[in-house]
Amino acid sequence: MSPRAAVLGHPISHSKSPALHLAAYAKLGVDIGYTALDVTEQELPGLMARIRTEEGWRGLSVTMPLKTGMVAEVDEVRGVALTLGVVNTVAFEEHPGSRRRIGYNTDVAGIVNAVVNAGVAASPDAVILGGGGTAASAVAALKELGTRHAQVFVRDTARAADARAAAAAVGLSIDVRPLAEAAAPTAHADVVISTLPPYGADQLAQEIAALGARTAGVLLDVAYDPWPSRIAAVWQDGGGSVVPGLEMLLYQAVEQVRLFTGLGEEVNAAVIDVMCDAVGLPRRAI
Repeated sequence: MSPRAAVLGHPISHSKSPALHLAAYAKLGVDIGYTALDVTEQELPGLMARIRTEEGWRGLSVTMPLKTGMVAEVDEVRGVALTLGVVNTVAFEEHPGSRRRIGYNTDVAGIVNAVVNAGVAASPDAVILGGGGTAASAVAALKELGTRHAQVFVRDTARAADARAAAAAVGLSIDVRPLAEAAAPTAHADVVISTLPPYGADQLAQEIAALGARTAGVLLDVAYDPWPSRIAAVWQDGGGSVVPGLEMLLYQAVEQVRLFTGLGEEVNAAVIDVMCDAVGLPRRAI
């Protein structure tokens, strides 16, 4: 069977991952097909059991709401994914007589590179919106950027286990507070990472606009469809810099392509440029 990979999540029809991956494989001259599969949390174990018996799989990109559940569905978890308990990437390793599914987290690198590409050298005063698996990756990314303390705003403070666990694992001090209290702290933060789903920050955007405050920091909104999001538009109107979620998606996909193809540094600036072309991002060199 021809080599293949896929992105898993629910919903998934909006995903730009197929465009990114297929552009990279075409540029690299690698024959790997890549599709989007709509998979719920309940369906994930059955799918992973079936995939174990199928030939040709090179990798899986994992999006919400499957990132924490995938930890139990792989044979080994490596790197920051093990620290956080959050897997957004599964690579298949062939061994004599067996094939192992290895879990990774490329979201952290995606967030760090997206924010650094926007000109952020450090983030002393940071805010995270949302408390799930992507928020956990944001916690680790902020730690890597030198943040010592972050405020995490969630709809229900009792449901921020992923963010709390990540903070404990990487040693970042956080306060978890209700999203209803987020407007002023968010508007005045140096770096804001919104991990809320599409439209999830719309009410907060209205509250920030009502403050009339200048938003001087950088906002990364991981929700990229529709774009611009309401909070991104309000942030830009207030003078702040906006990093679209497609930037994070690009950088985490670069790491996935390296894992799925085994080509490492051959996934270079020229490959990244065609990935940018595929989703309408400006070209850049890394």
